[in-house]
Amino acid sequence: MSLRPWVVVESPDSRGLRRVTVGGETVGSAWSPAALRKILKRLGYPEDMDLDDPASVSWRGGDSRTWPDRAWRRRSTMSLMMAGLLASMVFNAVIGWPDASGALTFAQRLTGVLFVLSGVVLGIAAIAALDYWGRRQFRASGAVTLLGAIIVLATDSLLLLLWFEEREYTRYLLVYLPALCWSIWAVCLLVRQKSWKGVPQPKKFAAGVVATALLTAVSLAYSTMYQPAAAPMHFILKAEFGKAWEDKKLPYVHVPLTLYMKNTGGIPVYIINDIYTVRGRVAVYSRGEGDLMPEWRESVERYGAREGEAELYVDQLEYTTISSGSFYEIGNSLDVGQEYALNRVFQLPRNVGYDTVSIDLQIAYMRKDRGRIDVQEFRSAHRSWNKHDRAYHCEPAVCGEQLIYRGRVRHNNNLINVTRKPRFVTAVWSPGDQFISSISSVPFNFYGLGDYSEERRELERYGAARARADAEISVAEILRSAGL
Repeated sequence: MSLRPWVVVESPDSRGLRRVTVGGETVGSAWSPAALRKILKRLGYPEDMDLDDPASVSWRGGDSRTWPDRAWRRRSTMSLMMAGLLASMVFNAVIGWPDASGALTFAQRLTGVLFVLSGVVLGIAAIAALDYWGRRQFRASGAVTLLGAIIVLATDSLLLLLWFEEREYTRYLLVYLPALCWSIWAVCLLVRQKSWKGVPQPKKFAAGVVATALLTAVSLAYSTMYQPAAAPMHFILKAEFGKAWEDKKLPYVHVPLTLYMKNTGGIPVYIINDIYTVRGRVAVYSRGEGDLMPEWRESVERYGAREGEAELYVDQLEYTTISSGSFYEIGNSLDVGQEYALNRVFQLPRNVGYDTVSIDLQIAYMRKDRGRIDVQEFRSAHRSWNKHDRAYHCEPAVCGEQLIYRGRVRHNNNLINVTRKPRFVTAVWSPGDQFISSISSVPFNFYGLGDYSEERRELERYGAARARADAEISVAEILRSAGL
């Protein structure tokens, strides 16, 4: 028999765990005498073995009563560490998946993929934390846990910085603000314990973590701050009058109208509002003697003429709406290269008193690479005269009669959604009137859509704008084409 004891119990480590070797080979580790007896029993030692017998057991760094493990503290720390990592894993996946699976631009998809991958790493880090505060069977478990805590610190810091831009309350703030505090505690604890010990090449591991963090930060900053405006929006809009024909049974002339649009840009869009309006113009004609400027000033001040018009022989302009309608279904998308045409016919009396007839076609759109509209909700029209719809009701004598469309809009970069209040796109339509389109966070009201500075900022953020086309024809030409 060798003079060296068969069983050696090593000094406690920082957690109070003592490694057990038999004949120079590690057979396990123990937190307590009970755990040590289980190991020895498994190896064939008697249950009542005298642990204080120096001929059987050699104690290093303490005796059989030196068990500094505080199980409740270790398990509490482990549970808190795993809870933070698992909660952040779910949160990062919730943030990243919509962009990873549905964003239109590469930068936004990359952001989503990075968040989803970070969620996977956090899940692995939670398993590593279980081992790090356990028996440490994997040498890199501490470093992986530290990496997970650093990821949470970086992502939640980014979310908080984005939130500070507008400082709006959102329920997600109740997630990433506590998670940020947790990550600071976790990183400090793991750094103080030098959790990276055991990694074969700690300097290379640290360099890899720093490089990955920098690349991720640059990617996130690029995709978050950059507005994808490299592909400008272009539309072909046309409004044309056709050849009129006389109605033999009625004293009217039928005038055909063709409306056309095509998305010639590089980005698909949502059509959030549109209107076409046919107007007849009546004017008082003069000999044209004198200066143009006084006549123009008088037309603007007395008759409300458009400031951009000035005619020497025409004065006292009055416009009457003849026909008005919706061109394209609100909420529909218009993809790249897609075109749409609409044919309409309106009627004019043969002895109509108008001198000209004009058509005005307007559309309001939003870029699909900036946001997604809840189309089903947005298409539901609310009638302002409906007394049962209290949120949108307004007496016709006060507000007129309007159709209001309102639906949730979500930014294509989900980082914006989780750091802002919900946004809604609103469209107001009534025949012959100026149509309204807005994106805002405030509830709808008939006396203004809220903070106009916020509205302008949101319209720019979501790439919302307008396009129009118009045409004008003399009534004499219409009657001549009808053979009158």
